Amino acid sequence: MATRERDLERLIPSQNPDININNIITNGGSNSSSESVSPVISSHHSSSKEAMSKVIRSWASKKFMSGCVILLPIAITFCITWWFISFVDGFFSPIYAHFGVNIFGLGFVTSISFIFLIGVFMSSWLGASVLGLGEWFIKKMPFVSYIYSASKQISAAISPDQSSNAFKEVAIIRHPRHGEYAFGFITSIVILRGSMGAEELCCVYVPTNHLYIGDIFLIRSKDILRPNLSVREGIEIVISGGMSIPQILNTMDSHAVRSTGPGKFAVPPV
Repeated sequence: MATRERDLERLIPSQNPDININNIITNGGSNSSSESVSPVISSHHSSSKEAMSKVIRSWASKKFMSGCVILLPIAITFCITWWFISFVDGFFSPIYAHFGVNIFGLGFVTSISFIFLIGVFMSSWLGASVLGLGEWFIKKMPFVSYIYSASKQISAAISPDQSSNAFKEVAIIRHPRHGEYAFGFITSIVILRGSMGAEELCCVYVPTNHLYIGDIFLIRSKDILRPNLSVREGIEIVISGGMSIPQILNTMDSHAVRSTGPGKFAVPPV
């Protein structure tokens, strides 16, 4: 028996110290080898399943976030548009409902038509006279006059009438430190007179909180960078927090812009 065990040890070299020769003899060697190899195979399969599940979870989370990024602006646009339509529709809908007409959107169409007719009427001489008389009454009210003046300045900034634009041009100034720039709008030209002579300065409004709150800077015209942007594009950039700004901005010559641009204004001789 001992001679047989020694012969088996010579013929079958054991790399696993846990394998017993007696088990090989008694069980024919099949059960012991399968038990030693099966834990290695099972651990390999479990690690493969974990890696595959991580890849699937990462892929699913990325696709889900991509769907959210695509649908979020669409949902916000739809909600705001629906709210605006419902809000405007509510002005004339009660009048139609009083006569038994309940058609959604009819009040909205009536409101838009009414606003259009108001614009046509106010563009005439008679409408301008009526508007001036109404503004005179509003300015006599102590608290209401401040609200009306501020809201009128904001509406004048985006008015399609170039003669009444509060913002003349889009400007980029060096502020607050060297190497940093601020986005603003040129509102007027100021002539600063002193003992050393007169100097032409541009009044630049730099919004700090969307569009209705900001700082005013008086800067030399030659120190202002004028990008190739319209006032409406500049307002969109400010309202969007800079997300709609073009990747490349080209500056234009200040003298050419002031002589040919849509926002030109007269400068008194210095």
